[in-house]
Amino acid sequence: MAENTVKPRPPFRLGVISMPWALFNRPSIQLGALQGYLSQAEPEMQVACLHPYLGLTKSLGLELYREISQDVWLCEGLYAGLLFPEQRPVLRGFLAKRLKQCDSAGVNTIDILWAKVETHLHQWLAGQDWGQFELVGFSVCFNQLLASLLAAKQLKALQPQLPIVFGGSSCVAEMGSSLLEVFPWLDYVVHGEGEIPLANLCRVLAGREIALLPQVMARTGQTTGEPFVGCQLKGLSELPTPDYDGYFQELRREFSGEPFVPELPVEFSRGCWWGKCTFCNLNLQWHGYRGKSAEQMEREVLHLSGRHGCLDFSFTDNVLPGREAPDFFARMDASKKDFRFFAEIRVNQRGDILKQYRQGGLVAVQAGIESLSQGLLERMRKGATVMENLALMKESVALGIRLDGNLITGFPGSTETEVQETLMNLDFVLPFTPLTAASFFLGHGCEVACKPQDYGIRAIVQHPHNRKLFPSQMLQGLTLLINDYRGDRAKQRRLWQPVVEKIRAWQRFHAARRCPAHLVPLLSYRDAGNILIIRQELPDQATLHHRLRGTSRALYLACETIVEFEALARQFPKLGRAQLATFLTELTAKRLLFSQGTRYLALAVHTASGTEL
Repeated sequence: MAENTVKPRPPFRLGVISMPWALFNRPSIQLGALQGYLSQAEPEMQVACLHPYLGLTKSLGLELYREISQDVWLCEGLYAGLLFPEQRPVLRGFLAKRLKQCDSAGVNTIDILWAKVETHLHQWLAGQDWGQFELVGFSVCFNQLLASLLAAKQLKALQPQLPIVFGGSSCVAEMGSSLLEVFPWLDYVVHGEGEIPLANLCRVLAGREIALLPQVMARTGQTTGEPFVGCQLKGLSELPTPDYDGYFQELRREFSGEPFVPELPVEFSRGCWWGKCTFCNLNLQWHGYRGKSAEQMEREVLHLSGRHGCLDFSFTDNVLPGREAPDFFARMDASKKDFRFFAEIRVNQRGDILKQYRQGGLVAVQAGIESLSQGLLERMRKGATVMENLALMKESVALGIRLDGNLITGFPGSTETEVQETLMNLDFVLPFTPLTAASFFLGHGCEVACKPQDYGIRAIVQHPHNRKLFPSQMLQGLTLLINDYRGDRAKQRRLWQPVVEKIRAWQRFHAARRCPAHLVPLLSYRDAGNILIIRQELPDQATLHHRLRGTSRALYLACETIVEFEALARQFPKLGRAQLATFLTELTAKRLLFSQGTRYLALAVHTASGTEL
């Protein structure tokens, strides 16, 4: 008599995709985290990670791809012209102006690039076995919306029965639901963190669960409820190390040899422990702040470095965790391994903390500077002062840390006084790494967008550049990440133009120097115990040297870190308060010292005795 046997259920097969314009020299942290989690939580599932941005990098060349990927409108426009051919007449001139800013463009025109991008997408789609998958997902983050929409549409034409899901920071809440309503080739959108909802969607499609979680929006409209309840990880200790094997397999297929050594993204935390900045919409997909332990982070870095032969890492956090990061960098320092890290930090992560980070391998940071006006910093709710911003900029130079930071121009409601304060303070930051002028944009979901009346905004409208990307009727139904507003926009442009020009001059001054600032800072000092010599470079002037002796020397050194006037008065009682104030005023006038209220900070960076002055 034959025994009854139950055939094993075939594994569910999922494909997840990161489209251009992800950074070519990094695997996708989104795909790596999803694959690592799903392989652990759903061991019977087969997950394939696809990185078509590597193939486009090969087609365009490393430098041109890199330059294009830094311009959101050029990125989106190149795919918008393919998805909506009727938009090409208005897009052609708009994109051509932006392409001129790319030094590597060469003979490429917008029409040539459209042809290259179209050819790459066609060949890539044709080269995949889409019949193997039961679900395909697109990770849609900054710069990837139009590329993902076009690829999904063409994939749906090839495989009409294949379900397609979108997820990522460009698909949160109303943005995701509007994508479902406008683009019929999308079947699902995940709102927020992806691991648990994507696993749930796969189980539903495999017939192993009945109901979708509220965080999964379906074309049928069957999901309701609180979007975050039970839909995100309680803690990141549940996350395994990201799986980047697929990226490296594709890298070896696309490029012979090693044209570059990848920088590996790692994730210390999700969310932002500050979370109060009024212009920020980077945390819409998270609920609360969660992080990993220093020990877990160390294990991940060591594992990834050993597996892939890489020494450079980039933290994807909105801000390094204040509690665990010092321990992690202390572990890296003790390991004596030559790792290098990039991270985003707040301006209060400086002093001994920043020194410890640097000793543990932190060589580059993105800092939340945003403004050099105290009033604006307070309206932005940065929780920092102008002086603290300067202190971080100074310490970065002193420690040899490359600092990238933005100075937001055109913030709604900015006053002439705040602009003048910014112009004045730009003179004091001249010796430090130049900031980038970032014109304010109204991000969906930020406090300014949620409370527009508090910022003098009469109406929120589509960004004019989005009107070039999308047909007008279609755009009416979309909620997008970047918006515009009616209010004082034109006034703000006029007010801030002198600041934009001064920042450009600052950047040109640094670019023209014969010696990089990390070798010879523009404002530095050497100390011999009885005499201190300050070297100061200024635009269109001979290099200045200032000699301080005795009490003057001691007083300047006492301002090495931020110090109150009263503390200086107690330390130097023989000077007298009037004489002390006069001396501090003189140093401030020479831009050797910065003052804010009753606090002072020396701006010169100490250089080793062997450094050429």
